[in-house]
Amino acid sequence: MSINLALILSILTAVTGVVVLFNRFYYEEKIGATGDGNAVVDTVIEYSRSFFPVLLFVLIVRSFVFEPFRIPSGSMIPTLIDGDYIFVKKYTYGLRWPVIEKKFYHTGSPERGDVVVFRLPSNPNINYIKRVVGLPGDIIAYDNARLTINGNLMRLSAYPDIETEVRGYFFNETLDQREHAIRHSVDVLSAASTRPGVRIFEVPAGHYFMMGDNRDNSQDSRFIGAIPETHLVGEAVRIWMHMDGIEWPTWDRIGTKIQ
Repeated sequence: MSINLALILSILTAVTGVVVLFNRFYYEEKIGATGDGNAVVDTVIEYSRSFFPVLLFVLIVRSFVFEPFRIPSGSMIPTLIDGDYIFVKKYTYGLRWPVIEKKFYHTGSPERGDVVVFRLPSNPNINYIKRVVGLPGDIIAYDNARLTINGNLMRLSAYPDIETEVRGYFFNETLDQREHAIRHSVDVLSAASTRPGVRIFEVPAGHYFMMGDNRDNSQDSRFIGAIPETHLVGEAVRIWMHMDGIEWPTWDRIGTKIQ
């Protein structure tokens, strides 16, 4: 059972805020006039006055500026690995009300190559992170593990200098002049590599086609469909911590910009 942190934070902020207002406009004046207070009420008011500014600040930052996430799988290897903690910029694609996630101010749209956190359409309480490869109206073809967009084959070159415990073949892929690393389980540039079957997808209006950088181990739009704009959470921008189980942080990943 998933926990809706935004809902919990919003409720706590609202409750403490109501208590602060109750004290400011009613209880404080009443006690000042009669001098007769209640120990329990006084305690609740004191805690609310202490916690309300902190809760409000956290709610605003988490809802409209940055939100931390933990990478729980290897679907984005080598860009992101299991145990990475990342910052997601919430305002990149618009400002949304917390909990109901309804956008009230548009600031921009995803670009091809962006790494995006989104809510899973079949279960909005679950967040996924993938890379945008298809924009609304695009025709995406996946043929022999090669990506073609609107009839143009995306450039792929060998990328041997990646250090990871996961074995495989790593390549440099270019999307709209933006380069990023991807992983395959076989050498897809080899003439001997054949994967029969062409899969073609048309991206509907208001949707985006997402793929993981670990192309042979990613539950992405090839299987779950294109993602509606209404389910976007924000753009992943930077790694702020990496924890592998209970081990100490891996310091060399801290501060890494997500390409």
